[in-house]
Amino acid sequence: MGPLLTLPVIEQMRAALRTGALELKCSLDLQRSTTSVAIGDEGWLWGERRYAYPADVRDRTIYYWTGSGYAPVARYTAGLVKLVPTTWGPPTFEVDGIKMLPTARVSPYADAQRKVRLIEPAGKVILDTCGGLGYFAACCIEGHARQVISYERSPDVLWLRSLNPWSPAPCGTLRLTEGDVAVQITALPDRSCDAILHDPPRFGIAGELYSQVFYDQLARVLKRRGKLFHYVGTPNKLTTRRDVPQEVAARLRRAGFAVQFSGDGVLAVRT
Repeated sequence: MGPLLTLPVIEQMRAALRTGALELKCSLDLQRSTTSVAIGDEGWLWGERRYAYPADVRDRTIYYWTGSGYAPVARYTAGLVKLVPTTWGPPTFEVDGIKMLPTARVSPYADAQRKVRLIEPAGKVILDTCGGLGYFAACCIEGHARQVISYERSPDVLWLRSLNPWSPAPCGTLRLTEGDVAVQITALPDRSCDAILHDPPRFGIAGELYSQVFYDQLARVLKRRGKLFHYVGTPNKLTTRRDVPQEVAARLRRAGFAVQFSGDGVLAVRT
């Protein structure tokens, strides 16, 4: 993977150039690690390659090296999908300007760690319904899960993931499938999962992932006493007074779960 640049890193390089420094310690992988680069008037040297200084760098944007220049880690197909830097290091991503992971008070990676701990991943087969950047999967692997079965339906999000150093690559533990979990789940055997992590897009984008039909499928593939964490948040509460968390809880109970609220989601146990 080539260097990933953000405005703060470029500003560090420009400041080093102005002061005549010959070397700069910085991160080229979104604070995953620190490295040294040589600073010069004609560009900066990393490893055996010299790179030009980017001419136009915007805030809230991550740039990757294409082989001949820099480009934002963003794609526009059905909508704009963009990897967005955070002060924490691990990035979030946006779909048409809507932030998909929390960043205001906690790192999105640390947030994933907290939620994964709720389902106690060690030794378990875990269904990760909406893979996103893969932070749930990464934390499950760190937590010694036996297997993580993950689905992500957006090829653009999978492309973001391929450039994100905080995203896990498929491996013996992680089985990542490009596909819609609402369809794919019907092929999973009954009681084949020990735990489930469900972090769907908001209700207005993916209402089928909040449906009774889908929750019945989650109950079917989950073993008895298996745990489910379902991120919900509080969408539409201020504008429509609709209580989506309570609606989710009621459907999960009908599907055969015992339910309690936990932070910004629902923690349920298959009865």
